[in-house]
Amino acid sequence: MKKNIFFIFLCFIQFSILIAQDSKSIKLYTKDSYMIPMRDGIMLYTEILKPVGNTEFFPFLLKRTPYGSETPYEKGDSIKTENVPAPNRLAEGGYFFVLQDLRGKSKSEGVFEISKPLYHLKDSSKTDESTDAYDTVDWLVKNISNNNGKAGIYGVSYPGLTSLQASVNPHPALKTSSPQASPADMFLGDDFHHNGAFRLSYAFEYAYLVENIKESLSLYPFPQYDVFDWYLNLGSLSNVNEKYFKNKFPSWNDFVNHPNYDNYWKQQSSLKNIHASEIPILHVGGYFDPEDLMGPQVMYEHLEKKDASNKNYMILGPWNHGQWSDKNSNALGKIQFGSNTSEWFQDFEKKWFDYWLKDIGDGKFNEVHSFQTGTNQWKSYDSWTPKNAKIKRLYTHTDNTVSFNKPTTETGSVSYISDPLKPIPYRKRPIESTFTEDSNWSSWHVEDQRFVNSRPDVLNFKTETLLENITVTGKIKAYINASTSATDADFIVKIIDVYPDFYEEDKTMSGYQLPVTMEVFRGRFRKSFEKPEPFTPNKPEEIIIDLHQINHVFLKGHRIMIQIQSTWFPIIDRNPQKYVPNIFKAKDSDFIKATHTIYCNSKYATYIELPIVEE
Repeated sequence: MKKNIFFIFLCFIQFSILIAQDSKSIKLYTKDSYMIPMRDGIMLYTEILKPVGNTEFFPFLLKRTPYGSETPYEKGDSIKTENVPAPNRLAEGGYFFVLQDLRGKSKSEGVFEISKPLYHLKDSSKTDESTDAYDTVDWLVKNISNNNGKAGIYGVSYPGLTSLQASVNPHPALKTSSPQASPADMFLGDDFHHNGAFRLSYAFEYAYLVENIKESLSLYPFPQYDVFDWYLNLGSLSNVNEKYFKNKFPSWNDFVNHPNYDNYWKQQSSLKNIHASEIPILHVGGYFDPEDLMGPQVMYEHLEKKDASNKNYMILGPWNHGQWSDKNSNALGKIQFGSNTSEWFQDFEKKWFDYWLKDIGDGKFNEVHSFQTGTNQWKSYDSWTPKNAKIKRLYTHTDNTVSFNKPTTETGSVSYISDPLKPIPYRKRPIESTFTEDSNWSSWHVEDQRFVNSRPDVLNFKTETLLENITVTGKIKAYINASTSATDADFIVKIIDVYPDFYEEDKTMSGYQLPVTMEVFRGRFRKSFEKPEPFTPNKPEEIIIDLHQINHVFLKGHRIMIQIQSTWFPIIDRNPQKYVPNIFKAKDSDFIKATHTIYCNSKYATYIELPIVEE
């Protein structure tokens, strides 16, 4: 009996020590900087923020970035925890925070390459972001005192991509990775293209941002505040190098020289290079991310196919690009979430890293956590899409309605004229430069779509007022049967939650048209992204568009709208609509009007596949 009591007492003491270690709050950090050698001799500038006055052994949390890692502190400064450029909850718990410039950026040596492929997979003598991460972790565990021999890597956007790449052939000390808003494939989706459609304004401004000056970021000096007309007056994309870039920027030159899904794009695609989770991975993404919405979703889905050891996890929230890192994320634009969603995430993030790097907690994480918009609550799932979701088809009809009933007539269609010289703005004007502080770029994915729904080149199909809630959880696909009087066309499809005409909870939201999800597809790639081909004029063809993953409840009293259009400017460049082999080399004379027809009949139906969950 005494032995049992003594054993229980020891367990209590050990448990108390663990609790005390976890609850101990770090108050100050100090900064050191190093030039860390890579295997090829290149030195990478690295800052390490270390907990002050503590004899514990801490793990490393690494962030590798092209955007500049230098903090505004001097070596040896005492830095308050709340001023550490890292998640506050993690800083309070105690980590070595490692910030590193990618090779060729800021203070690091070498040559920078946007979306650098994992070269070492084919040639072990070459370096890339995976080998650089390996060499960095190796140096850290051998040279920084008071480390516990464990490291994690995380980051949002480009640092998210480097986190994902670091998980390939990882250093033994690298125990986990959290790629957040990481791109996966720059042609199929994410930053530079969506389904082959070129993201003009973003790509133009990003190329200038990161490639104009090695040491810092550069905003393009637009001569006007509203850039819509500037891009329109730019004319053909061939004018970019001729008038402005002068072949100075490698990324833009690569856009021009690789208009199709060739090996240039494939070799840098994470979908082609990464096929299994070698360490636990936590993908994080936002439903309303205007930059890398696709990446976290498709990488989770891709890696899940070979996740026998259960190392693949995902969190999806109602966020824009990295909004989960903010102190308060209870809304985006006019859309309220009902709680501080970033607080929920940051609590989870701490549990995640504390478990894998400090052995704190039980490690029981649900496969997927997703925020359910409409009802504004977090949900957890053991599989994604949920096993109880049933696919139902929502069909368009010629009277501009949608229903779950397939059209019965053998003929029927709706047409509109698309003019690339008069494109539809992708968000309300003024359209500010993307990366300026006062830009509305961050919230355009939830912008009220009434600003375009009365245009003659926009089709609107709506349900009747819903008599009960409809819960849609998982991947949505659009099947568009269409034809064009020309030889090429883009199609943009939006799924919209239409609020009641008089919304009693908030009168200012009455009639609001919330785009739950939306996407573009360049028609020439309808059969193959590798081998585009023109349309045969007036011949109906099916175009399948991945509208990504959502978790949304269309509430009773609301309506569901499907909106279809063919320009989305200047986020998407103007399709000339006259097929040319390379749109980057199109002439101004190639841009023509065209009549596009959407078919709504029993032979050629246009519909949306919705994964509906009965709750």
